[in-house]
Amino acid sequence: MPDHEPPLPLPRPRSQRKEDVLTRLAQDEDLWVATASGPDEPCLVPLSFVWDVQDGLPDRGTLLLCTKRTNPTARNLTPKGEVRLSLGHTRDVVLIDGTAEAVEGADLRAASADAFAAKLAWDPRGRPAWVYLRVTPRSVKAWREVNELADRELMRAGEWLV
Repeated sequence: MPDHEPPLPLPRPRSQRKEDVLTRLAQDEDLWVATASGPDEPCLVPLSFVWDVQDGLPDRGTLLLCTKRTNPTARNLTPKGEVRLSLGHTRDVVLIDGTAEAVEGADLRAASADAFAAKLAWDPRGRPAWVYLRVTPRSVKAWREVNELADRELMRAGEWLV
């Protein structure tokens, strides 16, 4: 058994991390959603999502999710709408803090609902028990190893830093 750790891969520049995050947002189907109803009642669930691009710009968008309106994830969004999302595994982390709002299927832009249905092969429109959640990212952090921790912040206050 070796008595030393294998060398870490070179850290990715922040611009590459941003590109990797945008690729994951476009291609991944599931993420973890963390909400809380109070200081002692966290809720963590996996949900499917689509990166809903705005104005045709791949780095401008919101995350569109869907859940039953009676589930804790939907109930916990009021009054502040604070949410934390996580993509990837422990060696390729993307953390997104944002604000979520509930959107009824009838109020959702057709293009957004169509994109959700096409990507996930499921269309919750017209199902009164379900509600969409639109998450506007406020901060994005991404890292793989300890050598990427120092530059992990890619977005702050809703603006990309790279």
